[in-house]
Amino acid sequence: MAKDNLLVGLDIGTAKIAVCVGTVTEDGVHIIGLAAVPHSGLRKGVITDPEETVSAISHVLEEAERMAGTNITHTYVSISGAQIESQQAKGVVAISRPTGEVDPADVERVIEAARTSTLPQNRELVHIFPQRFLLDGQEEVRDPVGMNGIRLELDALIISSSAAAIRNLVKVVNQAGLEIDGLVFAPLAAAKAVTTKKQRESGVILIDFGSGSTNMVVYEEGQLLHAACLPIGSMHITNDIAIGLRTNLDVAEMIKDKYGIADPTKIREGEMINLSNLDPAESEKVSRKHVAEIIEARISEIFQLIKEELQNIGKDGLLPAGAIFTGGGSELEGLTELARAQLRLPASVGYPVAPLSGIIDKIDSPIYATSVGLVLWAVEETGDKNAPWRMEFGKFGGVIDRFRGFLKNFTN
Repeated sequence: MAKDNLLVGLDIGTAKIAVCVGTVTEDGVHIIGLAAVPHSGLRKGVITDPEETVSAISHVLEEAERMAGTNITHTYVSISGAQIESQQAKGVVAISRPTGEVDPADVERVIEAARTSTLPQNRELVHIFPQRFLLDGQEEVRDPVGMNGIRLELDALIISSSAAAIRNLVKVVNQAGLEIDGLVFAPLAAAKAVTTKKQRESGVILIDFGSGSTNMVVYEEGQLLHAACLPIGSMHITNDIAIGLRTNLDVAEMIKDKYGIADPTKIREGEMINLSNLDPAESEKVSRKHVAEIIEARISEIFQLIKEELQNIGKDGLLPAGAIFTGGGSELEGLTELARAQLRLPASVGYPVAPLSGIIDKIDSPIYATSVGLVLWAVEETGDKNAPWRMEFGKFGGVIDRFRGFLKNFTN
């Protein structure tokens, strides 16, 4: 199979690595390979054990290649975790033409000016999202090319990562035998898979509830308003259960997966968990309600941090399309009900909304949202620009090809 016909998304998370392989058809994206494996080579999105990570990537690739019946040599890769930061940036340039007419080179220069004005040397650009252009400080425009003025300004949102984290990520992916086509902030990819254009227009927050961190993006009027990474994830719930019940982490993880619920009021008084059913070395019985209270406390902390992020941009309780959850942590029972109460927003677990065919039975699991979204991201960068099912996100650049199609993507 030709390289250009094979689109691959590799989601490298803290607790699992997932890969999705697809091809483009007339009706949409055809999924031909899907696999996920657990691993422990990352901590909060940062690679701490390169050998373990390379091994896990190689393992998941073998499974996906066996399913797809072809070799995988290139991929889009997710990036997330504590090293990710977002910030507002401003760029200002003089119009280059003597006539004062703005051309694409001016737009590229003002984007570059916004990037370099705020980005320290030890950080690398992952995405830059223009939010508004200004001509001569007054006229706000979406597409300034062809208009006349003296000075072009840009307000943008920059998403960046530590340069060292990117180098380490690229290194392990290359060592696993893969060429990187692009790096994408994980919740942006997930949002591509599980949100609709209507939701992004109305106002929506995508919450990627991972193991080591919780990543979020906020859209309104079709534009990315905000992005953030919270250094708390579902692994912290496991740690809390282990401490609260004085049991080991493996048993705590099983308790969370089998008996965990975020709402203690749903548990009958006196309902107990026999730990010996999970581990013969354990003999105690513990209150399921107590477990739920431990879980609720940590989830409430995460939701409070999310509320603070929304308050900072004036959107607390003001996103009509609500909160959409992805990631392994989103499978926790009672999560969306607690979110509705504490975030004061509609809440649901996200599932792919783009036209997909092929191996779609597994895709309904939220652990694949990011890898599927990476394939859709690849379609947008490499596929048919006029396909009616395409979903334009107005994305800008990345560390691989910073300005490819920058103006077309912004205006669609």
